[in-house]
Amino acid sequence: MKLREIAHSRTGDKGNISNISLIVYNEEDYKIIQEKVTAEKVKEWFKDIVRGEVVRYELPLLCSLNFVMDQALGGGVTRSVAVDKHGKSLSSALLEMEI
Repeated sequence: MKLREIAHSRTGDKGNISNISLIVYNEEDYKIIQEKVTAEKVKEWFKDIVRGEVVRYELPLLCSLNFVMDQALGGGVTRSVAVDKHGKSLSSALLEMEI
């Protein structure tokens, strides 16, 4: 199944760092994303974009995970020539991941 079937996502940016939150619709699905969506898998998923470390933070009271991806935005908003300088489409891209 794709992540979009059990979760939604938001992104934010600061400089060349992107963070993506992954929030399940139903509390019972939190264990699934905890187990299946690791920092290593997210780093592999974004291997063509993320040049730095990916760190996962767990927010169990919110049934969500937050991924902080360093060197993910081509230098940041003021330096990147990318179409999506803020990386807002990365949340939709993560939701395409099969688990």
